[in-house]
Amino acid sequence: MCVVVSPLIALMRDQVEGLKENGIAAAYLNSSMSFEDYMEVVEQVKIAEIKLLYISPEKLLTAEIKDLLSGVKVNLFAIDEAHCISAWGHDFRPEYTQMAFLKNRFKAVPVIALTATADRNTRNDILAQLNLRSPEVFISSFDRPNLSLTVQPGQKKTERVLDFIRLRPNQSGIIYCLSRKGTEGLAEKLSEQGIDAAAYHAGMSPSAREKTQDAFLNDKIQIVCATIAFGMGIDKSNVRWVIHYNLPKNLESYYQEIGRAGRDGLPSDTLLLYSYGDVIQHRKFLEESGQQELQLAKLDRMEQYASAKVCRRKILLGYFGEHETSQCGNCDVCQNPPELFDGTILAQKALSAIFRMKEEVGFNMLIDVLRGSRKKDLLDKGFDKIKTYGAGSNLSNFEWQHCLLQMVHLGLIEIRYDQSQTLKLTANSLSVLKGERKVEMVRAEKTFKEKTPKKKLTITINDSWEEKLFEDLRKFRYGLAQDQGIAPYMVFSDFTLKDMVRRTPLNEEEMKMVSGVGNKKYERYGQKFLKRIRAFIKVEGHAIG
Repeated sequence: MCVVVSPLIALMRDQVEGLKENGIAAAYLNSSMSFEDYMEVVEQVKIAEIKLLYISPEKLLTAEIKDLLSGVKVNLFAIDEAHCISAWGHDFRPEYTQMAFLKNRFKAVPVIALTATADRNTRNDILAQLNLRSPEVFISSFDRPNLSLTVQPGQKKTERVLDFIRLRPNQSGIIYCLSRKGTEGLAEKLSEQGIDAAAYHAGMSPSAREKTQDAFLNDKIQIVCATIAFGMGIDKSNVRWVIHYNLPKNLESYYQEIGRAGRDGLPSDTLLLYSYGDVIQHRKFLEESGQQELQLAKLDRMEQYASAKVCRRKILLGYFGEHETSQCGNCDVCQNPPELFDGTILAQKALSAIFRMKEEVGFNMLIDVLRGSRKKDLLDKGFDKIKTYGAGSNLSNFEWQHCLLQMVHLGLIEIRYDQSQTLKLTANSLSVLKGERKVEMVRAEKTFKEKTPKKKLTITINDSWEEKLFEDLRKFRYGLAQDQGIAPYMVFSDFTLKDMVRRTPLNEEEMKMVSGVGNKKYERYGQKFLKRIRAFIKVEGHAIG
């Protein structure tokens, strides 16, 4: 048995239901269960019938669960959403910090910690908090190439959202808002325009939140306008877009939230509406918080992403330590490229100054040195004596800020938040200093301007039989899910339905070649979908072959 530590009841429930649909013996233990159901799962654990047991960190810390697990054979502890362990992360949960007891009480049982959003500081903290001994660390790519990335100015937000949604009829989406009032107001405005939308926030009763979430998961409502209280428990594979009505407070949150779109691997869209008013509001929230300096620095990086004029995917990947040299072609900046210039000499000046100051300064001091400032703290440290002092005096403070941020995004500089935000050279820095690599930069602009799209978007209706078959199978899937009381994507994902349409299987062998159709899924649904496909072909009168 594997024990999975999971932070949310909704997340446990959805994952357990999905596992059962695939024929895997899974269960959860949490406070939402009746005493009878709880004891039934306990008995199943004792007689080794359960293969995956989901438990919250709070429940795992109780004496009764510790005793239960000590009396059975546990082969693995898997800690999901492991960024919750670290105060450096974006969704800190104090209970997670006590998970170190696992390595003391269950010495021979391996532990794996998993998260989709952890920068270097968070990863190091996870290792320390769990007391892992010489652990292996695996970092796969953070890239999600199926997600388009677009940022637009935050003026006329509601009109922008309506235009966006109307271009994507019948698609599921999430709109993240900063306040509870904002979610309710936007949902009401969308509903007035005939769009099927509902609000979700922590101020609602648990039953009201659950009703909204279930309706969204089961495709009964199309759009949820939500605060960040909505999302971690969502495992819906066919969310086709995510809009941020307000600027998120950090890139980890942003990355986590846009990642709820396109989980089936199909093309999906993201839109961030950026206004400086959101930055001011976030700063007010952070004034009384702990780790204010760190959180303000992370907010700065979020703001820099929103106002950047370089490939947005490069910025996101660079933030998590993954450096991409080519343009992604799937963000608004790549599709409307700004003017570039050769910034190699500027980069060399900055990197040389960082090296000569022993990688012990932050942005402001570096810029002061490059511009030849006579500030007292600079002179006291003797930085006016280094070779690159004053080497960038021809650029303004604003222009240097712009250049240095691009160097961070390009992986030439790393900001160490855990070391007073000092700037560090990276493996890529040396090739630039040696003149072996050119650095292309974007010219600084004083204002944030919206670029006119190269091509006006239009709604195109596909009358092909493939599109008709997909819609037919989607409606059929919805009916089956309704009958069983499960979410439609638990029957088959959109990705599976599209592959089904592409292959148009007519027998068992062909159906089992469809992505996502294993033996268990075929036993439950294979024949029903084959029958539906044959009926569609007969009605449409199309020959297959």
